[in-house]
Amino acid sequence: MSGFPIGHQENLFLRRAAIVLTLAALFAFLASSQLFDRGWFALRTWHNATEWQSRSLWLPDYRVTLEAQVIDANLANISALTYDPVRKSLFSVTNQHPEVIELSLQGHVLRRIPLHGFGDAEAIEYIAPGLFVISDERQQRLFKVRIADDTVRLDSAGSKQFSLGIGRNGNKGFEGLAYDPVGNRLFVAKERDPMRIYEISGFPLQQGPGISLEVLDNRERDRRLFVRDLSSLHYDSRTGHLLALSDESRMVVEIDAGGHPISTLSLKRGRHGLHSDVPQAEGVALDGDGNLYVVSEPNLFYVFRKR
Repeated sequence: MSGFPIGHQENLFLRRAAIVLTLAALFAFLASSQLFDRGWFALRTWHNATEWQSRSLWLPDYRVTLEAQVIDANLANISALTYDPVRKSLFSVTNQHPEVIELSLQGHVLRRIPLHGFGDAEAIEYIAPGLFVISDERQQRLFKVRIADDTVRLDSAGSKQFSLGIGRNGNKGFEGLAYDPVGNRLFVAKERDPMRIYEISGFPLQQGPGISLEVLDNRERDRRLFVRDLSSLHYDSRTGHLLALSDESRMVVEIDAGGHPISTLSLKRGRHGLHSDVPQAEGVALDGDGNLYVVSEPNLFYVFRKR
């Protein structure tokens, strides 16, 4: 009688089944960790480096010049960052004891403004001189506020509000804001589950009872983002590109006007001159000279400059 013994055939089948299951598990892991997307992006970045360097921010050229400076030992849960070109300072918010924090470009506290009635404040964005938008993460509300030189308190009752109840998911709501002053578009980042970047046209600059608001999302662009979450956004008017910060992926991604990732800045030890990982990056902003600022919970401040 020819052929393998029954026991041998069973062992062969089990080995093949184990190989198939192992390969399936490996492919599932690679897909979930987005290593395929990252590898393909790295290859495209290397191939297109010369093309993009002259017409983008080109994040690979940035190096840290100020690392993990403690903003204030008593400050906790700092979140978000935006640059005020008039005051030439930075603004952030905290949500443990809700405040707006104004910072110098060296990371020193210039003033603290208590917030009342803003819920879980997670982001702040400069819109125009003295005009800002603050987001409430859990309730997905946006507040238009005015901050003057003599402002010592902000109350939500005195602000214009806009609610956007899309895919509410507890504290995985509105994490980042960015504003395009030319197109009058406010970009709003939903952290995850699902991760989204919404574009709101008409808020906050339109006035009067006949306000027309439009909310758009670009799911194809969002699917291209090989990060696990979104913590903050920044819109660069000079290039028309968007910066997206991911805390979990420890990365800043530059996205072109067509929604394609074109460069990255890693926030991991050994990259861009960093001696240690940025522990929990929550805010990113650029100033008028192209210097890049990052804040990390609980109270750390970083500066990156282009070499």
